[in-house]
Amino acid sequence: MKRLFLAALAATSFATCVHAQSDEVGPIVTPSGELQFERADHDFVAMLDKTLFDRFDANTLTHFDDVGDTNDTVTRMLVETDAGPVLYDFSRRPPVVLRLGKRMTVKRVFWQRDEVVMQGSQGWFRFQRGVLTKLQSSTTIYR
Repeated sequence: MKRLFLAALAATSFATCVHAQSDEVGPIVTPSGELQFERADHDFVAMLDKTLFDRFDANTLTHFDDVGDTNDTVTRMLVETDAGPVLYDFSRRPPVVLRLGKRMTVKRVFWQRDEVVMQGSQGWFRFQRGVLTKLQSSTTIYR
């Protein structure tokens, strides 16, 4: 019961940092250029300024965007794929594709400075510096 209470408390603390999921194919403005998703057979192809950026299997397109302060550009994006979530970091030069390495359905995403906290089908997880960690009950409040 205590874990459930702490999870609910943490979820309400996140409310201001969460960005809704989207199925927008683009163009999506990023610091690295315009991102466009296209269907290619059973896969999706992510094109950055009309150049192949990533390719992934997915039945539908679902992504969570971290919108920056300037010009509503998307600085980071978490994309759901059949193999598990993939993080695109457009704030780095060149932009980076990081595969989380765990199959899950993502329900909510909360963007922190250098980490992504997400609620998935198997609980709460943090992705920071290339490492995915399952979160346990704590008193940490994310804002």
